[in-house]
Amino acid sequence: MSVPAITISMMSAAVNTEYTWPMVRWEPGSQGRLAQAALELYGERGFDQTTVAEIAERAGLTERTFFRHFSDKREVLFSGAQALQDLLVNTVIDAPTTATPIEAVELALAAAGNLFDERKAFSLQRQHIIDGSAELRERELIKLATLATALANALRTRGVSDPTAGLTGEIAIAVFRISFEQWVASHDSRSLPQLIRDSFDQLSAVTAK
Repeated sequence: MSVPAITISMMSAAVNTEYTWPMVRWEPGSQGRLAQAALELYGERGFDQTTVAEIAERAGLTERTFFRHFSDKREVLFSGAQALQDLLVNTVIDAPTTATPIEAVELALAAAGNLFDERKAFSLQRQHIIDGSAELRERELIKLATLATALANALRTRGVSDPTAGLTGEIAIAVFRISFEQWVASHDSRSLPQLIRDSFDQLSAVTAK
């Protein structure tokens, strides 16, 4: 089973490749160039076999510039986790006061799903890279656990008590994982937000009393 590449990372930065890439110490667009170079190399030779020096060389930049943007080569794929977490948390907190805990996290996941839907080609590329590395799969699981905790904390901010808050956060990430796996499958043409909604509907059906 694939671990979903839930982190939006440098999705917007990585797509801008229309540069002549001279060696520079610092300039706007360096992060995007490094990210694009890293994705290319990870796809060509695998994450484990790619070095920071090779990424910097492909981007036409220095290793020092790389480390100004990323703490290590894994963070090229995970550097946007905080932005995703902020989106999820803020959406839960700002949900209508009448929303149940499940409704609040569903709104949050649908908001995140819209971002992924706009960048499906990138998400598929990133997922392929993560699937090919045990280290990255482990890192992704840690990020997912962190997001579940963040969602639970956001629900607590809304006044939801435990164990409901913690359980809902875990359920939300489980729903996202299942929906994401369906989304990346070539035979399913539904959008990620729609798959998330459908998964929550199925959850309601199986838990109905």
